[in-house]
Amino acid sequence: MKHGRKIFSLSLGLLACIFLSAGCGDQGAETETDRWMWVESIDGESKESTEQTEEIMKEQDEPGEDMDTGPNYEDISITISAAGDVTLGNHKDQGYSGTFREMYDTTEDPDDYFFKNVKEIFEADDMTIVNLEGPLTLSEDYLPDKKFNMRGDPLYAEILLKGDIEAVSMGNNHRLDYKEQGCLDTVEALENVEIVYAYDDNIGIYETKGIRIGFVSGNQINAGGTVEKYLEEGIKKLREEGADLVLACCHWGVEGDYYPTARQKEIGRKCIDWGADLVIGHHPHVLQGIDHYQGKYIVYSLGNFCFGGNRNPADKDTMIFQQTFTFSKEGKAQPGEARVIPCSVSSVSSRNNFQPTPLEGEDYDRVLGLINEYSREYHVEADEGGILKSDPEAD
Repeated sequence: MKHGRKIFSLSLGLLACIFLSAGCGDQGAETETDRWMWVESIDGESKESTEQTEEIMKEQDEPGEDMDTGPNYEDISITISAAGDVTLGNHKDQGYSGTFREMYDTTEDPDDYFFKNVKEIFEADDMTIVNLEGPLTLSEDYLPDKKFNMRGDPLYAEILLKGDIEAVSMGNNHRLDYKEQGCLDTVEALENVEIVYAYDDNIGIYETKGIRIGFVSGNQINAGGTVEKYLEEGIKKLREEGADLVLACCHWGVEGDYYPTARQKEIGRKCIDWGADLVIGHHPHVLQGIDHYQGKYIVYSLGNFCFGGNRNPADKDTMIFQQTFTFSKEGKAQPGEARVIPCSVSSVSSRNNFQPTPLEGEDYDRVLGLINEYSREYHVEADEGGILKSDPEAD
């Protein structure tokens, strides 16, 4: 298990008036100082009063021989792992046989089962982020006009924790499958296991090695043009909150298409222009190419990953995208080596057993070749080890 620290998942609209609900509903107001106190208490440093907090902060500002001047950025590198759509549960019309729920109920130690084959990869990085596609709730009040309503038990949040996943994007077209109550329950379940989340105007920050990793998550499928406001303002606010590294998670594109739309390309590049260090895409449920713009990567679609929404998808190809960032003395993120790890959504080929697994041999070469094919127009290519190379003159 990595030893990072959850900072917060916080609504931009609540910076003036902060609520514990993080944008899902009203559960009682806090002041900004109270929220800072709540964040710090995660590390066991509970503050008894605003007055005491101010005194502590004042003392910390006074110079002294033992003063902590912060991390030595020249000695720090951060590796991010990003994977695709994760549905912990299934949709309401699936029944029970062969579903994620049945696997959970009948597998010994199910919290460890689902990410067992990729956990070693996630343990070795500094932060793992996936797209949580569907609420964790016991509510049965679903949106009636949707074809697929995804849902999992709130207890399933423990699967993410045991899989060494620290952060989830929730800005997608299934977040509200079980209405606002489903969102509230999901937020509570994630906070109970200290997993950071972001969606719409809710930003998330995770800290490790003294580096603050911020991310924003926007849903272009339902939000339309509003998604640009969420992304631009979220990136700006993350910088204002002191994020050293900023990720933009975008839910976009057309399901089943292997190439991004013009709109994906437009939004992805805008995110870089607004200040994101990496753009991560989801929604098509299949792999798409990797772009390189202004020295930074745009991953148009990571495909499915641990996806309970389909018991036997025709395309089981997926990948883990990893990138390492180093930090200058001033703390500015410098993009480093990036690579892809070809995977399957299942450890068996005959069905989906909801256990994503790195590929080997011919299957590894096949999926790596597809990633290169999808990325060719962006002059990005992975070598046989998955390391990405790009032509800087083509940016």
